[in-house]
Amino acid sequence: MNRPVGAATRGTTNPNRLRRMDRWIAATHGPALRRSEAPVAVDLGYGAAPWTALELLQRLRTADPRCEVVGIEIDPARVAAAKPYERAGLGFRHGGFEVPLPARPALIRAANVLRQYDEREVAAVWARLRARLAPGGLLVEGTCDEIGRRHVWVALGPEGPRTVTFATRLGSLERPSDLAERLPKALIHRNVPGEPVHAFLRDFDRAWAAAAPYASLGARQRWIKAAGDLAGDWPLTDCRRRWRQGEVTVNWAALAPNSV
Repeated sequence: MNRPVGAATRGTTNPNRLRRMDRWIAATHGPALRRSEAPVAVDLGYGAAPWTALELLQRLRTADPRCEVVGIEIDPARVAAAKPYERAGLGFRHGGFEVPLPARPALIRAANVLRQYDEREVAAVWARLRARLAPGGLLVEGTCDEIGRRHVWVALGPEGPRTVTFATRLGSLERPSDLAERLPKALIHRNVPGEPVHAFLRDFDRAWAAAAPYASLGARQRWIKAAGDLAGDWPLTDCRRRWRQGEVTVNWAALAPNSV
């Protein structure tokens, strides 16, 4: 057996930690899953407990009841611990970035995995994972806090990165730039003057401050107003329906680092 590609990470996990990402995937990638002949999703690097894989299955099945999930972990002890939770449509397998499945999956989710790698390794990992996607597949890679209140992820297709999504529990937010600490590895070291992601968060903070009168209507209405104003200067790819969920999605090209 070939050695899995990658390195073991801390494996920290909590129930419901990835709910924002899961709901976004089900809503935006649901049509592609329904078009797939075999909608298999991978929870890559699910950690020391299998909760995130179980929850991913439940949420994807709201989009397509045929969905199956395979949790893949580089630590064989974690795979052994997850085996008792296997059921119809849910399995666990030892592996890494090579994604050892017989067929290409329709979705790969890698949450809180690359954050523990060097920034210089990200492009190669993305390329390897994208190459494993089925036609029309999606790779979602990002980072969140320990209980899933703040989350930022990149969505990539087989052709490359498409979008960046900022998602938060609005009641916990002082300003949009609070999400900077959860930027994925490809962007977290780029939050400095002169880089696009820094300019985006600066403008988001300004729009949030200008929307302060809407705070009397609640944080959700303030967020919606700020996002609407932000859309005048930045290529947001979503709309009010997703903004109501505490999300904003922007085209990757607008935030891509100036250099690698």
